[in-house]
Amino acid sequence: MKITINDNLIKHYLQNVYFINGHSYAGKSTMVKMLSERYDMIHCGENYHDVFPREKLSRWDQPGLCYFETMNGWEEWLNMTPEQHYNWMQAVSEECAEIEILELIKLSATGKKIIVDTNISPEILRKISDYDHVAIMLCDPPDISHTRFFDREDPEKKFMYEQIQKCKDPEATLANFNSWVLYHPENETDWNNTGFYTVTRSDFETDTREETLQKLINHFGLEK
Repeated sequence: MKITINDNLIKHYLQNVYFINGHSYAGKSTMVKMLSERYDMIHCGENYHDVFPREKLSRWDQPGLCYFETMNGWEEWLNMTPEQHYNWMQAVSEECAEIEILELIKLSATGKKIIVDTNISPEILRKISDYDHVAIMLCDPPDISHTRFFDREDPEKKFMYEQIQKCKDPEATLANFNSWVLYHPENETDWNNTGFYTVTRSDFETDTREETLQKLINHFGLEK
């Protein structure tokens, strides 16, 4: 028998948790960091599910998260078709959501407010949180990461680029890698119509962090 926990119970235990989801490059990580520092909130950054020990994951129960341990090399992953990559990402997102919810319930026991850079889907967030505890940050255009992914100089992106250059056909692999973000199946989340409060970023040259931060502060009611 698989254990099921009802949404209303989870919602009760996550009363002090605030979620930010949305597009890449919309500024989610920056806002989560700024809010955590300004209001002394617990900071759950992107991929906070990594706190769960990898050796305790199951390749049968969490096949998406275990993929990198079972693949035949980075070239296999980098040459997934857009459809294959999307399906894998969906599986990973669902597996991560379970871990993240459990971790948030544990952190909530501290009594402190928690701010989360999350990939938990809007469909799940509607069940386990409230309107004034969720914000969606979007980009206009939404596919800007198609051209800007390697603009950020962080270790993960540098590693990805190095692996692409090691492939048999680096140019074709890079083109395939960039095509993933342009794949939009019918069942993809409609980010413009989630029903949650939304902030859209269209200016990628001007520093609008403080303006965006104030909008989120007001929405979350952090100064009440």
